[in-house]
Amino acid sequence: MNRTEFHEMFGCAGPVVIPVIHVLDVEQTARNIDIAITGGVAGVFLINHDFPVDEFLPIVLETRRRYPSLWIGLNFLAVAGDLAFPILAELERDDCRIDAYWADDACIDEHATLEAQTAAIKIKEIQEQSGWNGFYLGGTCFKKQRIVNEDNYALAAELATHFMDVVCTSGLATGKEADLEKISTFRKSIGEHVLALASGITPANASEYNRVDCFMVATGINVDEDFYNIDPQKLAQLMTITREM
Repeated sequence: MNRTEFHEMFGCAGPVVIPVIHVLDVEQTARNIDIAITGGVAGVFLINHDFPVDEFLPIVLETRRRYPSLWIGLNFLAVAGDLAFPILAELERDDCRIDAYWADDACIDEHATLEAQTAAIKIKEIQEQSGWNGFYLGGTCFKKQRIVNEDNYALAAELATHFMDVVCTSGLATGKEADLEKISTFRKSIGEHVLALASGITPANASEYNRVDCFMVATGINVDEDFYNIDPQKLAQLMTITREM
């Protein structure tokens, strides 16, 4: 899928806004999803920031039961696709469709050739074997992972297009803006592949990132000093801006 098809799928000409909910429990998740739906978003990502995956899954199952048609993506914190995809396939067999998986680290090695991307190749093979057919967003030159030299951004980004549906990058840390030159390099390197940004987007700076196809946003739309709850007014501001982009 290229970026034009991606935008058509979500019915959005500008960046697709997908709030990221740091999950605490079912009710907190539902409250934030309701705010997101009211705000007109395309879907949500759920993350288990505070507990392990096995405690997260019952919340995911109940959330899907409550919102059977909502586009839902997951991030298992610090879990690469090779471990995540079999879990997603099992969820699907339990009638719990997961539309996308976002891995913090897609395991791209900018020092190796395409044929020598051992870890990324293994992840792709496991995805195919699992039978799970959702979107895969892979963190590339991503926050809190190993540092990638700026000179290697272009190659890392191009390599990533061979292993994932959406190339996902970020600023240096949660809530930190991505350098615009980095985004420009990624855009040029991946061509018409879909590009997502997963840190630092706010209503104040969103218009500067018009080369990005998908905004995955938490801090920038959350209540001030609150890691867990969306501010409806901030979300509304961001949605207004992106609709005009």
